[in-house]
Amino acid sequence: MSYRQKLQRRVEARGSRLCVGIDPRPARHPGGIDEIREVLIQLIDETAPHAAAFKPNIAYFEAMGVPGYKLVEEMIGHIWAKGVPVILDAKRGDIGTTQEQYARAYFENWNVDAVTLSPYMGYDSVEPFLGYPEKGVYLLGVTSNAGAADLELKTLAGRGGRAVFELVGDMAAREPEQIGLVVGLTNVSPDLLSRVPDVPLLIPGLGAQGGDLEALAGEKRDAPNVINVSRGILYDEPAKSFAEKARHYANRIADVLG
Repeated sequence: MSYRQKLQRRVEARGSRLCVGIDPRPARHPGGIDEIREVLIQLIDETAPHAAAFKPNIAYFEAMGVPGYKLVEEMIGHIWAKGVPVILDAKRGDIGTTQEQYARAYFENWNVDAVTLSPYMGYDSVEPFLGYPEKGVYLLGVTSNAGAADLELKTLAGRGGRAVFELVGDMAAREPEQIGLVVGLTNVSPDLLSRVPDVPLLIPGLGAQGGDLEALAGEKRDAPNVINVSRGILYDEPAKSFAEKARHYANRIADVLG
């Protein structure tokens, strides 16, 4: 089963397109890594029924050193036990031989389902990850930060008005069962979506970043898309449970996308 098929089955089974981001901030946990572990286990347990996927951001774990690596490995295993796809947010991008090692680390050692990649060293930097046909990758297409305008949204001379992100889309279209795109909700528009191939989309920017779900309204795509919420569930509105917040976001997404 391809990653695209696995994700589609999860979306249909749960009736949810919510991707729960896992971005622990050590400064918010005076009890240290033991407290973080307890909080993340609770997060996963409470939100799994509402989640199409989980997205641990490796940077927040790397900042904790070796204990952080052990923790993210433990959390990936805990998510797997819930039967929910794991998208590792790593944004790796390097020459092919180095990418081979990243692919081994993430797909063999940690057995994640998908990983985010920076494609700006070319398609040969993506290919090592495609040697795992049951796994997926998300290439950075149009990210949710303002700096997307510095490169990703730039119009290319002599390309008929095409933008840099459309070249990345061309890469994704080569292997639509394995390759998806990151498209930030804060930069989404109907015109932009019309220029993106029908591949799985990972859409960050809902919640703390202020992305507007209505920008996705009416868009009909066959590929499964998931909308990520990180801080909005983990840290915002602490009086509410993780389950309440996940249910709220899953319902908001369903109201717009069906």
